Amino acid sequence: MNQNENLVQSRNLSADQSGELLRLPREEAGWEWMSFFVRRLTPETVWEFETKNEEVILVLLGGQCLANWGEGEVSIGQRKNVFDGFPYALYLPSTSQVILKAQTNCEVAECSVPSNARLEPKLITPRDVVSSLRGGENTSRQIVDIIRPEFPADRLIAVEVYTPGGNWSSYPPHKHDVHNPPQEVDLDEIYYYRIDHPEGFALQNLYNPHTSRDRTLKVRDGDAVLVRDGYHPVVAGPGYNVYYLNLLAGTSRTMAVVEDPERVWVRSIWKQPDVRLPLVRG
Repeated sequence: MNQNENLVQSRNLSADQSGELLRLPREEAGWEWMSFFVRRLTPETVWEFETKNEEVILVLLGGQCLANWGEGEVSIGQRKNVFDGFPYALYLPSTSQVILKAQTNCEVAECSVPSNARLEPKLITPRDVVSSLRGGENTSRQIVDIIRPEFPADRLIAVEVYTPGGNWSSYPPHKHDVHNPPQEVDLDEIYYYRIDHPEGFALQNLYNPHTSRDRTLKVRDGDAVLVRDGYHPVVAGPGYNVYYLNLLAGTSRTMAVVEDPERVWVRSIWKQPDVRLPLVRG
């Protein structure tokens, strides 16, 4: 992690090199719930691991691989990158084992949280995810739900978000840092960014009126932002479509949030979603 406790930057690997693009154990993040990693696997590379006292979501960002989580080998993956369609993902409860063998260059995001719940592994295909449009005008974006609160998991929630260039996302700003159900629950959150041009960027504002913190981060392709508290809206740089993988975990598996009361009025001027949406289809 760099000197900014909220921003984690990825490593630069050559296109033919396997390895970790991003590494964030929760001990380094200094928080309770999530560890997060992104790996590249080149063709024929095998990656094997066991989920010990954790549940894990693997999201195939791009490429194809053979996966075996105890059901025999299954070929998964159909998109070249995150802007090329809906995802394959694999949910693994505690004490699961999985072997991935890359058939093409693959990039895999892994998020794990402590868990001893007795649940079943599940493959999530592009037909299983749910796509919807949210917001209006220049605050509209596409939401692709991978693991929703009703999914049989213990702690994890996983969502992909697509924001057209110049649009705002996670807007009106919301927060989820106080355990006060049903109005709000305490959730840590990761934003993992991919941008459709290498020089592209987004800005994420992290602010908390209770602590007077107000910080704006410039994020690039491959960066991750850790949302520890407060409001956290995003704007995509003009001309650059922005993807982020949202991963959440905390004391309760609901999406109960509180919106910034000074910004909620913007809903009254929404007429329709941006005509560029949806950015991806199954």
